Amino acid sequence: MLGKAILSVAGTALVVAGCSAPPPPPPPAPPTVHTPVPGEVEPAGCLGTGVTVKSGPVEVALGHRAVVLTLTNCGTTPRTLTGYPEVRLLDKKKQPMAVEVEHGTSYMAIDPGVSPQTVQPGGTLLSVVSWSNTVTAGSPEAGAYVTVAAATGDPEQRITVDTDLGTTGKLTLTAWNAALKH
Repeated sequence: MLGKAILSVAGTALVVAGCSAPPPPPPPAPPTVHTPVPGEVEPAGCLGTGVTVKSGPVEVALGHRAVVLTLTNCGTTPRTLTGYPEVRLLDKKKQPMAVEVEHGTSYMAIDPGVSPQTVQPGGTLLSVVSWSNTVTAGSPEAGAYVTVAAATGDPEQRITVDTDLGTTGKLTLTAWNAALKH
C-alpha cells in the first residue's frame, strides 16, 4: 500500500512538472519615434510661410486624450506638405519637456500615413496629437503648451494645450491630411 502511495505521488509530481506556460509572444515592432528640432517660436497669426496652426479642445476617452491641430493656408499661394508637423511639449514655464513623439496610429486617431497634401489658400489640413493619462510608477507629468511647426525648418507657433501625460512621457502624432480617418 505504501508503495502504491509513493508511486501515485511520484506520478502526480511528474504530471505537474510537465505542465508549463507557453512561451510569450515576440514583442511588437517598436513605433517610429521622432525627436523634434527646436525652432523659432512666432506669435499666433499668419506666418511668413503662409500658414497658421490652431488647436481644438482636448477630447477624452477612457484615459486617452487627443487634440486636433488645424493648419490653415492664410497665404495667397498653394502650399504642399508631406508628412508630420513638428511638435514639442512645454511645461507651465514654457520649458521643453522630455517626451517621446511617435508618428502613427493611437487609440484616439488613425494615422493616414505620409503623402503629399496640397492646401489651397483658405484651405485646411488636420493632424491629431494624442496621449494616454496612464500612471504606472512615479509622479505624473503635465504639459501646458504645444509648439507646432507645419514642417521641419518652419517657424513654430505656441498653442495652449493642457496635457495630463501621467507617467507615459509620450505623444503620438498623425500625418497632415485633409480629413481625419475614422
